[in-house]
Amino acid sequence: MASLRDWMRGQPGVDVAVVPGAPGPSELGALEVLVVLAGSTGVVGAIKTLPDFIRSRRANFRIETTVNGQPFVLDATNVDDEVMAILERLLDD
Repeated sequence: MASLRDWMRGQPGVDVAVVPGAPGPSELGALEVLVVLAGSTGVVGAIKTLPDFIRSRRANFRIETTVNGQPFVLDATNVDDEVMAILERLLDD
């Protein structure tokens, strides 16, 4: 989480905070939520840099967001180049 937070903080016009989250019913564990505060241009710019961040990490990740009022969740493990191409196309749309 810290590396993604630091990455996002490096984007122009973006403020980032880490806040505690609460596990859902029947879930265990601690949860931290990365909150990104920015205008529409800053958010779009930060989101479009995610493929670069993911490529540099090659680790497991989960992205949760809302697109046009609908929840969108992306979980990935051992991301390869094919998945990265799909993710880049999604973010470009």
